[in-house]
Amino acid sequence: MERADLTRLRDWFDRYCRTFYVDDAEAQRNIILKEEHTHRVCANMELLVESLGLEEESRLLAMTVALFHDVGRFEQYRRYGTFKDAASVNHAVLGARVLTEERVLDTLPTAEQSIIIRVVSLHNAFTLPADLDEATGLHLRLIRDADKLDIWRVFLDYYRAPAEERASAVSLGFADRPGYSPDVLACLGERKMVNLSQLVTLNDFKLLQLSWVHDLNFPASFRLAREQGYLAGIAATLPAVPEVQEVVMAVLAELKRRATLC
Repeated sequence: MERADLTRLRDWFDRYCRTFYVDDAEAQRNIILKEEHTHRVCANMELLVESLGLEEESRLLAMTVALFHDVGRFEQYRRYGTFKDAASVNHAVLGARVLTEERVLDTLPTAEQSIIIRVVSLHNAFTLPADLDEATGLHLRLIRDADKLDIWRVFLDYYRAPAEERASAVSLGFADRPGYSPDVLACLGERKMVNLSQLVTLNDFKLLQLSWVHDLNFPASFRLAREQGYLAGIAATLPAVPEVQEVVMAVLAELKRRATLC
């Protein structure tokens, strides 16, 4: 693909987003949230591909994946009024379907279309398939990192905002009450990713977000995560009890360690 292709695809995305605009203030906040998130993920992707010194073809492919990684979120919210996949539909699979049914990628080479579609459909997977080819694997790891870097910002903005200004779908409906699940703490203590199925409270959800440190793939991702400070901000909203703070400090120490290796 060429630069002109990416420009055309960006124009299509902007038009597509506008078809979901509504007069309802709460719904509109959730749509705008995902539109702005996409643009910030694209900015993160630019930093990551620059750090790796990728060739132009791979850069353009990575930027296209960033542009479309959450394209399914808009239809998901219109249909179900939620961003919680377990209560609606897998937004990544839906996004791949949107790109196919709308024939958005038809002017691109077939091989590039296939990579984009597969990466979009898998970008939210808990674990990655073992049969990925080199190009698909690279772009999948890139989007997972670029996505996390901005999701942390989205969540921290949500936690800090007055209730009436929050994008309501961000919390996925988890109860904002004291407490946390021992299984979630145990996962973090073992330096593992927490699974959504383990969550009960909003504190569990925050701990899950911290566990994503263990799923970053590139040196620049660790550096950017530390520089941005969103993880430390999320950590500061958790209960100040020893068992929680112990795992939180371990995560932040790991982030610092990996960031300083860059």
